This record gives sequence, structure tokens and C-alpha cells, in this order.
Amino acid sequence: MLVGIKSIYKKPEAFDGKRILVDRLWPRGVRKSTINIDAWMKDVAPSNELRQWYAHEPEKWEAFKKKYKKEIEGTTAFEELVKLVKTTDVTFLFASKEEKYNNAAALAAFINEKL
Repeated sequence: MLVGIKSIYKKPEAFDGKRILVDRLWPRGVRKSTINIDAWMKDVAPSNELRQWYAHEPEKWEAFKKKYKKEIEGTTAFEELVKLVKTTDVTFLFASKEEKYNNAAALAAFINEKL
């Protein structure tokens, strides 16, 4: 199955598959009643401590990925997500302005390693 990533601020598309918000915090300016998501899996998001340490600084990207993977690998939430991705296409939604170096991109890479 395919795993995509997309900003939550972009419009849904038919090929998105299941749309899963993978941020720990609800995105600013987004009303829950108007957003089209299938699930909010905040338990697969980086911890607040890791998120604050990283602060979307590209020079910390490789270290962030290692710490994030260690944090979620083997957790129930991560294993549930792996099972879901094996059955359907998914798009991980994120709120960061950083479109390349964000937790959704890292998470997609971790999932693809498991498939």
C-alpha cells in the first residue's frame, strides 16, 4: 500500500486514502468540525520534549529521526499503524510549515522500512 504525506492545510484528494493526522497538537486555525480526517493518532507523534528539542531545525534532522524511531518503535500505536498501512493507502497529515523535515516524513520512512 502507499504512504503519502501532506499538509493538513491542503485540500483532500481522492487518492489520499485514509487521512491520518500524526501531530500531537491540534493544528492552529483548523476546526475539527470542518476538517476531513479519518483518524488523529497523536500517540505516534514525537513526544513534546523531542518535538521542542528538534524545533524543525534541519541540521538536527538525522538525530531527530533516530530519537523519534527509538521513541515509537514497538509501541502499540506504531504497530497498529503498520497493520493499517498493510491494508490500505494512507496519507499522514502534518501541520508544520516545514514540508520536508517533519515527523510525518520520518514516520512514513519508518513505516516503509516495516513493509
